[in-house]
Amino acid sequence: MQALAAQTVPPDEIIIVDNGSTDDSAAIARSFGARVVHEPQVGIPAAAATGYDSARASIIARCDADTIVRSDWIEKILRAFAERPDAAAVTGWGVFYDVPPLLGRILCGFYLGSYYALGGLAAAHHVLWGSSMAIRRSAWENVSARVHRDNQEIHDDMDLALVLGAGAQIALVTHLQVEVSGRSVHLGPQWRRRLARAFTTLSLNWETKPPWRRWADRFGWGANPAKR
Repeated sequence: MQALAAQTVPPDEIIIVDNGSTDDSAAIARSFGARVVHEPQVGIPAAAATGYDSARASIIARCDADTIVRSDWIEKILRAFAERPDAAAVTGWGVFYDVPPLLGRILCGFYLGSYYALGGLAAAHHVLWGSSMAIRRSAWENVSARVHRDNQEIHDDMDLALVLGAGAQIALVTHLQVEVSGRSVHLGPQWRRRLARAFTTLSLNWETKPPWRRWADRFGWGANPAKR
């Protein structure tokens, strides 16, 4: 919250989604001037969608609870959209703040590089990373009824990118950098659950449009990619 409140370009509003918290998170958020909205259905997909639904500005920026944004994060988001008028969404890069600096950069580079490369192959275009991303409100409104917000066992950021489809330009902006927790690279049950969620996200979206049709749309082989 402190990092968001200290931006070089102040946000029009800060929205915090209370997704069943039992501590003082909501009160702390309000003390910083944030607007707190409640989503009773537990799960990141439902919470994220509620946050997007509640936004009033034309650009909706998204980060996670453990994200530490730099002071010019919003400024860079606005510049990225200004330089890419056709982009529906932009997605950024990060470093791990709780891992030794050099190792953290290497691990995060491997993690995000793999995520973007494999996700891009699966989607036929860039995917989104929820720790540092933004989407035009008009693009969100076009797909808000089709994201799988009721399924807790998906990755909502990847799901949103897949639902946007090849007809919506998603740009990777590497200087849109944030600091995040390294828990995403910890091996064990959490890692297995992350992989399971990735496969579930892909399976749900491939039922609507399999990967070969997504690549056909990407290169204009067949139907208009704006149609699903």
